[in-house]
Amino acid sequence: MDCRVVVEAAVPVFDVETADEAIRIAISKTGEMLNPDLNYVEINMGERTSPSGEELPPAFIAADEALVALELEMTVFNVEREEHASRIARKEIGQLLENIPLEVMHVEVLDDDEDANDSADEETTAPDDESTTTNSTGDADENDTTEDDADDEILPEFEDLVE
Repeated sequence: MDCRVVVEAAVPVFDVETADEAIRIAISKTGEMLNPDLNYVEINMGERTSPSGEELPPAFIAADEALVALELEMTVFNVEREEHASRIARKEIGQLLENIPLEVMHVEVLDDDEDANDSADEETTAPDDESTTTNSTGDADENDTTEDDADDEILPEFEDLVE
């Protein structure tokens, strides 16, 4: 089973004046820490809400310092359970983001592995069917031995027609 895991990170940023500046710096800082080892992790702005349900910007600024909420998404392959996927994602990301608190927000199970197996089976049978059809007409370019056999069969018949 493959899972898409979203982890929330609280990234501290220093010497900033606006929320937009803090967000840009936090994304850049996080990207530098994750690359090149985890360049497949997607970095997005997090969502924060007040206790009353009002949307807040992802950065909280006080005394020219900010704490920015970012969402880090990654796909974890070949896991047994959602809990296993969340532990792997948190460990992989946490090893590179030292001193940054992480929390798993949600895990989404991807259904692509069943569909991929079905399409892979179809793809493996399709070339055989095509080569059989192609060989029966004598126009096989993919398989040299089949083409030689077809030429041996066609040439004597052609000679018989010419004589």
